[in-house]
Amino acid sequence: MSARMILIGAGLALLAGCATPAAELSSHPLDAHEDAAASMAALAAACAGRDGWADPAPPARIHGNTFHVGTCGIAVLLLAGAQGHILIDSGPAEAAPLVLANIRALGFDPADVMFIVGSHEHHDHMGGFSVLKAVTGARLLASPGARRAIETGAVEADDPQAGLIEGMAPVPVDGTYSDGEEIRIGDEGPAIIALLTPGHTSGGTSWHWQSCEGDACLAIAFVDSLSAVARDGYRFSDHPARVAPFSATFQRVAGMPCDILITPHPSASNLFARFAGAAPLRNPAACRELAATMAARLDARLAQEAAR
Repeated sequence: MSARMILIGAGLALLAGCATPAAELSSHPLDAHEDAAASMAALAAACAGRDGWADPAPPARIHGNTFHVGTCGIAVLLLAGAQGHILIDSGPAEAAPLVLANIRALGFDPADVMFIVGSHEHHDHMGGFSVLKAVTGARLLASPGARRAIETGAVEADDPQAGLIEGMAPVPVDGTYSDGEEIRIGDEGPAIIALLTPGHTSGGTSWHWQSCEGDACLAIAFVDSLSAVARDGYRFSDHPARVAPFSATFQRVAGMPCDILITPHPSASNLFARFAGAAPLRNPAACRELAATMAARLDARLAQEAAR
């Protein structure tokens, strides 16, 4: 793990560019929120048969200070703390108002979000960054590989999905993080650790952190998209430099701390069925199983390409 750490402490909030001094942050107690199981079940029921990227969804508490504030089709996570919050992903631009409404519905003030980070540089996950950064005043951090696409709003020319997906509103990046770097607010968190996982895009990042309810502490893993998706006619076998990162990424994801797995597209990890109790929410083998499944799919694609 990198020795570097991006930290906002109580005395540094304004110096770091955040809108609200830590002493003035909303003090909504985390233990006052509704039961996690009930809120997850309500979210799953609201999204039954709906997975549009901007389909409205109620917020849900997952465990401890970890909340789902996204839509039926895109996971957006809020890590809440007494000294400020961290937001992971935004959904597409049209989902930004929904994310803000969900944060407020939980009793939190969007102005208390101090960091915004993301999974990968596509508009369905980062398209709302421009709006959310403007409203919250948070610092937007990106991986080095994602920074250019975020700041220009354009899909990178060498992205396998270039020409298939649209761009997004450009937004300035306040800083980058390195592999293994911890992003923390205050001495008691929230704190998350970045794991660079390129493949699906050049700048993909997965995240992990510990979330506690009393003495029950669980490892939460937000694993970026691992799929080899491309525009029509694109052959991964013709681009070995695009294939190579996948192997290391699969190995790294397989070794992540992973009591509860969450993915940017909830369907990729059967998330809402697990929220509903139809499958176990907690599965320490989930990251390993996901990595193995996606590695097998990539191998199958390469074999199909070689057979043509």
